Amino acid sequence: MGLIGVVEVSFCGFLSADLLTLRCQKGGGGGVREQCLLQSSRSCAGTGQLLPFRTSVATEKKRWLRQQQQLTISAKITKGKKSSETEYPWPEKIPAGAEMDGALAFLNRFKPLPNKPKPFPLPFEHPLIDLENKIDEVRELANKTGMDFSEQIKELEEKYDQVRRDLYLGLTAVQRLSVARHPHRPTFLDHVLNITDKWVELHGDRAGYDDPALVCGIGKMDDMSFMFIGHQKGWNTKENIYRNFAMPTPNGYRKALRMMRHADHHGFPILTFIDTPGAYAGIKAEELGQGEAIAFNLREMFGLSVPIITTVIGEGGSGGALAIGCCDKMLMLENAVYYVASPEACAAILWKTAAAAPLATEALRITGAELQKLDVVDEVIPEPLGGAHSDPLQTSKNIKAVIMKHMHKLLKLEPETLMKQRVAKFRKMGAVEENVEVDPHIKRKMKKSEVPVESGEPRLLLAGKDQLIDFKNNSLAVNASVNGGARE
Repeated sequence: MGLIGVVEVSFCGFLSADLLTLRCQKGGGGGVREQCLLQSSRSCAGTGQLLPFRTSVATEKKRWLRQQQQLTISAKITKGKKSSETEYPWPEKIPAGAEMDGALAFLNRFKPLPNKPKPFPLPFEHPLIDLENKIDEVRELANKTGMDFSEQIKELEEKYDQVRRDLYLGLTAVQRLSVARHPHRPTFLDHVLNITDKWVELHGDRAGYDDPALVCGIGKMDDMSFMFIGHQKGWNTKENIYRNFAMPTPNGYRKALRMMRHADHHGFPILTFIDTPGAYAGIKAEELGQGEAIAFNLREMFGLSVPIITTVIGEGGSGGALAIGCCDKMLMLENAVYYVASPEACAAILWKTAAAAPLATEALRITGAELQKLDVVDEVIPEPLGGAHSDPLQTSKNIKAVIMKHMHKLLKLEPETLMKQRVAKFRKMGAVEENVEVDPHIKRKMKKSEVPVESGEPRLLLAGKDQLIDFKNNSLAVNASVNGGARE
């Protein structure tokens, strides 16, 4: 019985190293016959040279061990290939079928979805889903059997349209909130690219940062240039993370203020679009001065001499929305919402549970029709039946028509008159009642300093530890009992 010793040098492309292996096989015949297969990975990779020689397996193993000690293993680390999400705005070679119509092909950071997004039915739309399933079943049955079910399909489609009309013409505040938060609702950039003839995005706050949650740019409509500023949500999870879910940081508001001053300097009217759950409330944002950035915007917007029109296209949350919402005309889409605090936060504060969010939604009066009664909103823009996400292009056309109608009126006013009217608009908001009887149950836990005063009594406010300001006599009185009485 003989042995065939085969010594093989193989090449590993990942490690760029020569690996030496020894394989012994049994073979027939008399005597000892050894053959060695030497394969060089660098000179003849992939082809073997069979070199016969007579030697012992022990000798060949020693030679292999000596060569193994002299081997050096090296690896080359190559730079990873860019993914499609990191190439902006597009790669040099656009894949076939990936083009998008309009300017969005050059502006959108993310590729268009290969397939349309899946339908996202809202909770109150389940009757519509049931009717859609019935229509699909009848059509499938007609295709299988070859029978004519056109009358039944027509009847179901008419019923579907009637149910849809009844649902959307009588939406409650809770249902409008869910429509405003619909993931397929058109974003700020969708509306801008639908209504503008030309559009150029501007970046940076000139302090080292460009907040993608707040988009600014110059666009032209009807041969008139405008400064567009708006919150931008994403169409998918990756884009939402990149946009920080439309929650701006202080840098975003400073960028918006820079663009407003730029528009004021060049005489461009300003159009702002609100669609944010609120300003970003992270620790880093607070360190950078979130409150100061919002307050500074509020003050500066009242001093701009160009017309400002604000449109709420989704949800407008708290100071994050108001920071670009000090305007001459406030517009809202029919199914948009505008609130000082989200219903969930309001319910957690007042009812100590988020389960009371529907009750808080009704109490906050966040819809356009209710805010128009309070003189917060000047006009409500109608949406197509089924919400803005059912027909984004028609929604954008409705927005443009209402904006241009108000803009032509504002352009006729002098800058001084414009600024005075802007201040007066916000000064008259809200309703205050004084010297009205208060239910004792409401003031049972009030501090003495907070209890409403009776008619004829002097109105006193705390001025210091032991001082009260008497507004009736316009004097400062020292009261030693304040610390133990009114300040309890």
